[in-house]
Amino acid sequence: MYAGTTIRDGSGRFIGVHQKIDRVARRHLTPMLPDWCEFPDAKNILHFEGKNGPDGVKRKSPAVDEPWHFINPDDPNDTALLEMIDQHIDNLAEALQKHNSERAAFEAAWMAHAITDGLTPAHHFPLEHAMQELRGGEGLETRTSILKKNVMKGDTGIELIKNNWKFWGAKGMMTMHVAFEAGVASVVAYPRFKDAVPSEAEILQVKQQGYREYYLEQVHAVADLKMYDNFGKNGWTTDLAWQTNHELMPIIIKAVMLGWLASVWKLEAKR
Repeated sequence: MYAGTTIRDGSGRFIGVHQKIDRVARRHLTPMLPDWCEFPDAKNILHFEGKNGPDGVKRKSPAVDEPWHFINPDDPNDTALLEMIDQHIDNLAEALQKHNSERAAFEAAWMAHAITDGLTPAHHFPLEHAMQELRGGEGLETRTSILKKNVMKGDTGIELIKNNWKFWGAKGMMTMHVAFEAGVASVVAYPRFKDAVPSEAEILQVKQQGYREYYLEQVHAVADLKMYDNFGKNGWTTDLAWQTNHELMPIIIKAVMLGWLASVWKLEAKR
């Protein structure tokens, strides 16, 4: 999802989707927190979005500890993102226990970013594999500069043009990705998502079965919506905009809240 330009602090405050989700989730979280919990507020969480978030790393140090928030719903062995979220849950619980407010805000922000990206339809596309094919078999770790991140390779001039057209041209994989996320940013700016609150059944599921199982269910629920497929066929439509605000965003906001709460409950169990 879009989180601002990553060039300056504060970018994305209005149309940053990650920032919007974090603000709504944090507002809804307040009445659900136990009295003893010093959970970071929205302002401190948002400090670690945009320029200071995962997307900022992509610009500052390409391929060096760069978060990769993609997941294939059809591949049970694709667990890298799930493991990343699990780690954020553990780290946030530890930061809350130690009253480390800055680290807690960081973990809350980066956890929310990972959760959101994994539930974004465009992030279910196997981009890593597709890019590897366009880059002559080279993996993500070789994209060590802005140029290498954005220009595909080719053994001949014609192949170079073809590969970059597949990436950046009309209906190109990155063009589609950017256009989809830009569309989401435009339609979610104004709704307040007042009803995007976990149900008692969802809360009980996470408490009893753990967050990962719940999250995987949401990944498959989003995949079943076929939003990215429909976008590829018809572009942005009123139906897709409605689906974004009434189905996709509530799923994501609730998932972020329950991820944060999973950390709180983990700590609560130790008290």
